[in-house]
Amino acid sequence: MKNALSQQDVICGLDVGTTKIAAIIATPSRDEPQLLGMGVVPSRGLRRGVVVNLEQTASDIAEAVSMAQQEAGVEIETVWAGIAGEHVKSLNSRGVIPVTRWRGDQTGEVTTADVDKVVEAARTILLPPDRRVLHVLPQEFMVDAEGGIRMPVGMAGVRLEADVHIVHCAVSSAQNIIACCKRAGVGVQDLILEPLASSDSVLTDDEKELGVILLDFGGGTTDLAAFQGGAIRHTAVIGYGGDYITRDIAMGLRTPMESAETIKIEHGAAHHRSINQNDFLEIPGIGGREPRELSRSMLVSIIGPRVEEILTLAREELKKTRVLDMIGAGVVLTGGGASMSGMAEIAEEIFALPVRIGAPRDRMDGRDLGLGPKYATAVGLVRQANKQYVDMMMSGRNAETWTAKTSLKVRKWFSEIF
Repeated sequence: MKNALSQQDVICGLDVGTTKIAAIIATPSRDEPQLLGMGVVPSRGLRRGVVVNLEQTASDIAEAVSMAQQEAGVEIETVWAGIAGEHVKSLNSRGVIPVTRWRGDQTGEVTTADVDKVVEAARTILLPPDRRVLHVLPQEFMVDAEGGIRMPVGMAGVRLEADVHIVHCAVSSAQNIIACCKRAGVGVQDLILEPLASSDSVLTDDEKELGVILLDFGGGTTDLAAFQGGAIRHTAVIGYGGDYITRDIAMGLRTPMESAETIKIEHGAAHHRSINQNDFLEIPGIGGREPRELSRSMLVSIIGPRVEEILTLAREELKKTRVLDMIGAGVVLTGGGASMSGMAEIAEEIFALPVRIGAPRDRMDGRDLGLGPKYATAVGLVRQANKQYVDMMMSGRNAETWTAKTSLKVRKWFSEIF
């Protein structure tokens, strides 16, 4: 039996991942969105975060959404979908405009319109025709060369500048996600970069202020986001994730991929310090062969170098931007791969920084929601949706007008190229 909630009273985050698809339905709130239902199914149509089988992905999305709707007792029409993959790139940009003047030579006061104009000026970059801007994220504003300003509205000045972080993606990859959702019977309210969503569910404001690196270990990719001074400084996608480790286990132990994945989840470890050297496990045989016994230490010797390789790629990516010099709060690991024992230990050795495992937390009292690191993106997408909904409520717009406007934004975004 359906409850009394309408489709405008709920929000849904959809994590379209390489190994799983997760849909979470919640009721929006100014304090914290209240989770109503969740659906999770294996993902069989993506590779490294990119759709490679449209029909299969659409079917998986429909199944996950149906499960979430059944648990929540309400139907949804649109979702906030995550996007990742090696096609996602980012850069920092600066915009400059004169401040609107009151009259004569009198100094002007920065208005909301000025802020919109300077951000728009900063986002005016040349991109190839097959790419589109996904996010424009303000880092800081400057009024008459006075920097470090979070919100300049109301300040007096002549010149307004803005530093922003721009995330752009391949139009085709984004279109494929939208097409899959449409075939699954739901529209896309907005596309959100997955590490940005994950950061919203596992990082604290203090960590973002002091400087923190988020590494989201997914099945196909490892997503990276770096914050400092309360603003995002760098994002990137490393094209290797948990599947890369599973393949090595399958090859090294001569066992099927399905068995290798089970072994990784149940017995895997990334560092020798996190296991008992006398532990052994049973490896299933192939083609009717007898199972055999293997030292867990041998399994770590397969997994450890792959994890170290991925973390080293992330460190080298960060070195390009000098962001490592600004990190005061350390590294937070999240995503399904972060649950493997020994991950924090090996990350501390690679980055020479304190490391913690991040799971989705309640913003009001900081408690772990009990969902585990692998649901960080899905919960973060719900929080991003909640922010948009609350902003709409505070601006006085009704839900139906807001839904139509934001859905139109997504459609217009991708139709511009054709």
